[in-house]
Amino acid sequence: MAFVITSPCKDELAGECVEVCPVDCIEQGEDMFYIDPDICIDCGACEAVCPVEAIYADDEVPEEESEYILLNRQFYENK
Repeated sequence: MAFVITSPCKDELAGECVEVCPVDCIEQGEDMFYIDPDICIDCGACEAVCPVEAIYADDEVPEEESEYILLNRQFYENK
């Protein structure tokens, strides 16, 4: 399991999540942040500090935000 950043982050780019991540698995994309599922250690530090509550465990992403699971994976596949 990894964490996923969803739509409330889009164009927000607050960045608290990047600062607290102990394994540096969060990268900034063009308009939002993404979490590398292969590096994420599921610590939840990012989720706790997100000011817009955009971060969820991948199995807890709300149905209306589920497209962000795929968008997150694709971000890292295309790197």
